[in-house]
Amino acid sequence: MTTFDYDLRYVQAGVEQLEAYLLSPELYWPSGVSARSGETPYPQLTLSNLLLALRRLQATAQTPGQKEELSRLEQQLEANRYRWRSAWRKKAQVDFHARLRLWRDFLEEYRQKPSAHYDRYTYEVGRRVQLHLLESEIPDLKAAEKEAVQGLDKLLRAFFVPGEFVWDAALKSSFPPETFWYLYGHLRAEASGG
Repeated sequence: MTTFDYDLRYVQAGVEQLEAYLLSPELYWPSGVSARSGETPYPQLTLSNLLLALRRLQATAQTPGQKEELSRLEQQLEANRYRWRSAWRKKAQVDFHARLRLWRDFLEEYRQKPSAHYDRYTYEVGRRVQLHLLESEIPDLKAAEKEAVQGLDKLLRAFFVPGEFVWDAALKSSFPPETFWYLYGHLRAEASGG
């Protein structure tokens, strides 16, 4: 599980580098922050990783100081989103396509050999969450792109077993089941069911 402090360091580093990142042609950017001993290494900076970490912070901010820091970071992020609107949307579009491709690849690998890939779901479903978060950042998202996500959701439902929240329970408040239904269950170990 990621902690408030873990995500906070990532978002702080991301906000500091956001202007340079948005104005660069790169999708993946060094985050500029190192994980502490025993922590999961940080992912590279992307809008989707930043938005996902921010969403986790919203669930784990407990103290007044944490909530104040979160609010400050959200304001800085919003200022960058407004100042660099065009670059933000362009980066979000490229990121969306990359996440869509990775999510599609995972589902295809699972479809081909469920027993070899079903246990990756808890990690891989993060890409579906990122697609959701990015979609709201792209006001002119094409119908074909929305249909591609819907098609993958239909495929996922064919193998999906509803159940418990797949991430740490502390994050549930930021990922309600009405919207993030795919976080509440798992994939079958075999395509035929069970």
